[in-house]
Parts: sequence; structure tokens; C-alpha cells
Amino acid sequence: MQRAWQRMLSGRRLDLLDPSPLDIEIEDIAHGLSFVARWNGQTRGDHAYSVAEHSLLVEQIFARDNPGMAEWRLAALLHDAPEYVIGDMISPVKAAVGSGYADLDTRLTAAVHQRFGLPARLPADVKRRIKAADKISAWLEAVEIAGFTAAEADRLIGRCTLGAREGLAIRLRPASEVRADFIARFQSLT
Repeated sequence: MQRAWQRMLSGRRLDLLDPSPLDIEIEDIAHGLSFVARWNGQTRGDHAYSVAEHSLLVEQIFARDNPGMAEWRLAALLHDAPEYVIGDMISPVKAAVGSGYADLDTRLTAAVHQRFGLPARLPADVKRRIKAADKISAWLEAVEIAGFTAAEADRLIGRCTLGAREGLAIRLRPASEVRADFIARFQSLT
């Protein structure tokens, strides 16, 4: 039988095909996500734009746009948590890979959610609102650091109004800073 687990820095062994919430630690998630580059690393700047930084921005947007839903902010922060072990793929690659990546993502998401007191499957309305925040972040990333024009981003990601992106900024920082901020944000939400 092939090995289906990965050893984490915490010492845990996470079974990728049948993940247990008991093998998930926020420090492992923060560490992994702070090193996973969005856009396959094809961004401007001296540091990769990490999934951890993206997740912090998505949580900020979600909180701003959904002030009455504070109990779901942790779900927004952890929306891409499985990528700490399966990486981030751009949408065209996810489509080409098919259901295998999505199945891994679903199982890992459920385990992460259970580990941190969230339902394995989020309510559809919450998921939709997190996705809306995710799209605003993706649009900003595309235009500010990934070389897209606003028209391209509108066509490929969806239109992002000036009001939706007001006061938001893409930050490029060393992984150690992003990791510390991710853990601090998690701690403030739990």
C-alpha cells in the first residue's frame, strides 16, 4: 500500500485520504500556508503572496461585509486551510485535474472544521459569503500583483466595484511575519 500520510512539523502524521481532526494543529496550518504561493508564485514583489496572507485578507473582507456574522469569521480565515498540505492550484489546473483534488479538499476541510469547532460542512449562505470575499481578494491580487488588467480580472474573476475594494491592500511580507499574524488572528477568533 502506498503511503497516504504526511509528517507535520508538530510531529503529527496526517492521513491525507482519511484525515483525523486529532492530527491537525493550527501551527502546522499557519506554517504551511505561509509558504504556499498564490498564483503559482507568478506575482510581482520580493515575497510570494502566500495563501496565509490571502486568508487573512479574506477574513478581513468577510468581517467587513458581514458584521452580523462574527461566529463565521474563523471559517473565513480557514477557507483555504487544506492547502497547507495539498497546495494551491490555479483554477484552470483544478478543472483539468478533476474531482481528485476537490475530494481531498473536501475531506481535509471537514477535518479542519471539526478540529476547530466548526461544522464539517458550512451552511450554504455562509459558504457563499466567504466565496464573495474570496473573489474580491482574488480580483485585487490579479490586478495588483499578478499582471492582469482590470478588464481581464472582471471577465475571468467577476467585476469588483471600487466600493468593494476600498481600503483593502495586498501585502507582500516574509513568511515568518505572515505565519505569526495568521496564528494571532486565529487566537483572537477562538
